[in-house]
Amino acid sequence: MRTMWTAALVFALGATGAQAQDSKSAKQPAAAPAALSEGDRETLYTLGLSIGRDLSLFSLSPEELKVLQQGLADGLQGKTSDIDPKEQAQRIQAFAKSRQAQAGKAVLERAGKEPGAEVLPSGVVYKQVKAGSGRSPRAVDTVKVHYEGRLVDGTIFDTSARRGIPVEFPLNGVIPCWTQGVSKMKVGGKAKLTCPGNTAYGERPPSGSRIPPNAVLIFDVELIDIPGDTSRQP
Repeated sequence: MRTMWTAALVFALGATGAQAQDSKSAKQPAAAPAALSEGDRETLYTLGLSIGRDLSLFSLSPEELKVLQQGLADGLQGKTSDIDPKEQAQRIQAFAKSRQAQAGKAVLERAGKEPGAEVLPSGVVYKQVKAGSGRSPRAVDTVKVHYEGRLVDGTIFDTSARRGIPVEFPLNGVIPCWTQGVSKMKVGGKAKLTCPGNTAYGERPPSGSRIPPNAVLIFDVELIDIPGDTSRQP
């Protein structure tokens, strides 16, 4: 979280830095801007795109964004304030969690209203995209799948489909959302799973991932096979 907010502030500094430079330029001649190479442009654009996605967690309104930019502009210009940033740390944490929860709730509600969607008792929203054939896997079965996982803002955090290599795993060894959702599929079928945070990674997302704690996640899943005919086993 801290890294994300730092990046977000850097992004906003870029938006307000021009204001500070304009203020300085009124007192001295402006230097000619250095030409950017195409590589630098691509790097900076990618940085801005990444930071912008991080900022999307806060779902800031235009008015809220203006307040954020004003604070950054004042900081750049050396203005003092009676507000202690250290005392605001917990409020920032709470603000981010609240906005994330609101965004997740909205996504779950929309998913549950899609034609053909089924809301499971756990809150997982299951939607069949393509019907399969044959049997459905049991929780104790191993499944072979292609999948793509996204955050509520559309950011893809993992995908086997783009790698072109399906993955295999025991269905009872993954997040509850998958255990519940994939067990409703048949071989050859495709489905969309919208997972509440407590059926995904909860407070402990994978280390190094871009998944925030308690995040609602969306998966597109294709069930390719159920390796081994475990249906014959007792």
